[in-house]
Amino acid sequence: MIKNLTILLLALTFTCCKSEPKSSTTESKKPVKEISTTNIDIEIIDYNGLEAILTKNDDKTYIINFWATWCKPCVEELPAFEKLYETYKDKHVVLVLVSLDFPNQLESRVLPFIEKNHLKGKVVLMGDPDQNTWIPKVSSEWSGAIPATVIYTKNKRKFYEQSFDYSTLETELTKFLKTN
Repeated sequence: MIKNLTILLLALTFTCCKSEPKSSTTESKKPVKEISTTNIDIEIIDYNGLEAILTKNDDKTYIINFWATWCKPCVEELPAFEKLYETYKDKHVVLVLVSLDFPNQLESRVLPFIEKNHLKGKVVLMGDPDQNTWIPKVSSEWSGAIPATVIYTKNKRKFYEQSFDYSTLETELTKFLKTN
């Protein structure tokens, strides 16, 4: 029995610790795709910083989208927000994408995601962990689920706890552009 156990342990040791064959070239392994994040500047904000974004009182229309890299519906709708921003930015439309990823994921997830997806709207990372306090301040209608969006001007504000496609998002935006 001990002999069998010893043979089993030796077999496991050698099968678990196999080294990879060495390459015949001196070239080191390279990642499939290198992502450089040196040109992206993301501000980590608390509720006071978010409140400043949510209370502008000028002649612009603001679209504030709450999202995260781990949220599939959020990621799926981001191209609609980006397309809308590109189409309407000359009409005083401002897009702010508020990432709800953890601040310690900024370097590992958020920045690579922004670069890979070529996000052009302003991105901030919400670093305030007290979501039970700040979520109801964004909207009393917000359950905390994402994606969520606020569209507002100095005269009008609406909260949406839903996913958007481009057509629906554009329809909602034009309601604000007509009143601004």
